[in-house]
Amino acid sequence: MAKPVQFEVECPCCGATLKIDPEVRAIISHKEKPVARTLEDISTGVAKLKGAEQRREEAFQKSFEQMKSSKDVLARKFDELLKQAKEDDPSKPPPKPLGLE
Repeated sequence: MAKPVQFEVECPCCGATLKIDPEVRAIISHKEKPVARTLEDISTGVAKLKGAEQRREEAFQKSFEQMKSSKDVLARKFDELLKQAKEDDPSKPPPKPLGLE
């Protein structure tokens, strides 16, 4: 019996060349379609990089502000829970789990 021959297929989505082995039913190799780079592509990429730097700085500043205020937030949460604990009746038994009575 003759060994099945590998064959090549062009991907309809991206135009890549796929080498397929029918015996194992798998893609053996993948070769991307060459893309011609233009000057507009490069300038668009540079503009995206400049915008990315500003977005990173904004995200950092937002995170920094949250960390500065986190101490106050935690203190207020603690005060509220302490107030609730003082209002609870200490002689009352805790609730049973799963609502079992």
